[in-house]
Amino acid sequence: MSRHGASSAPNTLFAPVNILSRAEAQEIAQRALKASPAEETRVTINSGARADTRFALNQVTTSGENRDTTVTITAYQGNRSASVSTNRLDDASLAAAAKQANEIAKLVPPNPERMPELGAQTYPATRERVISMPTPAERALASKSVTELARANDLIATGFIECRASATALANSKGLFAYDSSANVTMTATVRSPDGTGSGWACSDGTSFADLDPKQVAATAVQKARESRNPVAIEPGRYTTILEPTAVGNLVQLITGAMQARSADEGRSFFSKQGGGNKIGMKVVDDRVTLLTDPEDAPSTSGGYDGSGLPLEKVTWIENGIVKTLNYDRFWAQKQNVQPTRVGGGFGGRSLRMMGGTTSIADMIKDTERGVLVTRFWYIRAVDPRTILYTGLTRDGTFLIENGKVSRPIKNFRFNESPIFFLNNLQAMGPTIRINASENLGAGGAVYMPPIKVRDFTFSSLSDAV
Repeated sequence: MSRHGASSAPNTLFAPVNILSRAEAQEIAQRALKASPAEETRVTINSGARADTRFALNQVTTSGENRDTTVTITAYQGNRSASVSTNRLDDASLAAAAKQANEIAKLVPPNPERMPELGAQTYPATRERVISMPTPAERALASKSVTELARANDLIATGFIECRASATALANSKGLFAYDSSANVTMTATVRSPDGTGSGWACSDGTSFADLDPKQVAATAVQKARESRNPVAIEPGRYTTILEPTAVGNLVQLITGAMQARSADEGRSFFSKQGGGNKIGMKVVDDRVTLLTDPEDAPSTSGGYDGSGLPLEKVTWIENGIVKTLNYDRFWAQKQNVQPTRVGGGFGGRSLRMMGGTTSIADMIKDTERGVLVTRFWYIRAVDPRTILYTGLTRDGTFLIENGKVSRPIKNFRFNESPIFFLNNLQAMGPTIRINASENLGAGGAVYMPPIKVRDFTFSSLSDAV
């Protein structure tokens, strides 16, 4: 759209990013608010740009870019509200959306839990971060690192590079205006043997394209593909298990979805205390486990804000195994006479960090008499929310460890586990790194996880999937 701003990194092949600047977003918000006939109005603006390259059969297959800006106008009539969205930014379109939202708001049932709009807030100073997009040539060159190495090893590479930049703004009729911009990039590659018996996967994640390490992605995926060929079956059961950081992220992030204070207080979650109340102050996992959300980890220029416009804050959820807080939205915080938790809805998507240790994966393997090494998990689905129990499959490189060495590839397993269970069986932890946890867990945020070694991880059955 013609109203988009642009910024670019000097001395690179990166292309300008057409997302709204703060001034442009504020100007659009002011026009939308002025056009609204509602008692109260909220305007939410999302401006995004996306570029991606996909490769398969050792060659680039698709490359594309898109951008859009959407304005959502929410009209309030007492405790009634309705929202209408448009991606047309002219005065007439904004006025039509505002009028329609107001008319619909008069018809919907009232919301007894509706919280009033906030007034103006104070936000942290903007951080100096250049937001830019790689060109198609840059993305193709990164893909080539994987496809050429795979071809040289008689393997077949498939993968995806995705780069996103976004600007968001929130304004209301009480004088609040919040703005943030962010970027994140990810590269994943799956490399397989021609006979389909071996499969390796690797990823690289970051805030800018320069953070990616395509050569490391290629080397790791190719190595795992070569070493995982012709896997053998071993009996399902409980095994000492080493989880690489992505596998840890696949499951540990699931804890965050259960940390809603309301469901805990109402007796509907793992964090509900027997007899009433919640588990704040109680030990629930090994005392080496600390989970936190920190705006400094977020891939944004100002640390972000929640759905009401409150600036995000650093929150420690579990510290040394003890539950420190739960996620209180504004309504439930007021009801419980506590402060709301400034992380927004679905806070795992903002950022999540698990503090790590100093033991390398190599040292974990050396110290394991018999166990399983897992690259990552896939097709993860809930089984029992009261225990945060999930099921899913290992994928893209699962190996047997014997006498301190990786001895052979093994067929994939289905697991039935809770991150709460295995974080109580923790034996060792490695350094925390930024990961892509796949299945869109943490999409839009930044996830930092360590590798870990646990005892008695439950593998319930075998899977013929590669």
